Amino acid sequence: MNIDELKNVWNEDVSEETPEISIEQRNRINLPLEKVRKNMRMEFWFVIGVFIFSFIVCAFCRPFKLQFYITVLIASMLLVTIFFFSKFFRLYKDISDPMLKTYDSLKDMVMQFNLNKQYYLSYYLSFVPFIVCEMIIVIEFIPWPKPMSEMKIAVILISSVTVGLFVLFISGKFWFYRYYGRYIVHIENLLKELKK
Repeated sequence: MNIDELKNVWNEDVSEETPEISIEQRNRINLPLEKVRKNMRMEFWFVIGVFIFSFIVCAFCRPFKLQFYITVLIASMLLVTIFFFSKFFRLYKDISDPMLKTYDSLKDMVMQFNLNKQYYLSYYLSFVPFIVCEMIIVIEFIPWPKPMSEMKIAVILISSVTVGLFVLFISGKFWFYRYYGRYIVHIENLLKELKK
């Protein structure tokens, strides 16, 4: 075997490089990415507005014991929100300066989107204990004509957990698809095109 044959065999054995993403395909990716970034910013400012409004309303609650319980509850919700939004912010930062030059980088981004989808649903479901706490506060502080039985309180709490889980899960899936999912599907379709 001479040197030329060895070179040919060597060149055939070299694994294929990761396919490059063309400028046209990058432009097709940038539109859905910009929509995702815009929706993430909108959701961030919406959540800040909700918390500001909640703390303002809480300031007018009386008696002090009720005000204190609600303030602690809202502050706890804020801590959970900060934790999850730190995860979302990391994704926002990654897609704000995308280095989408190869198939692998696009594949990595789709994987990050799918991971953040799980964070998103977890974020919504993490509010179920807060629903239970709200129900306990309502039961405790609303003056009832006659005292509620223990069975009735148990039914209210169990049904609030069950309904709360269902409503939060469905609304989380709907909200994610409406503001992020359809753009992620567009990017996944482009990923499939590149794979062919």
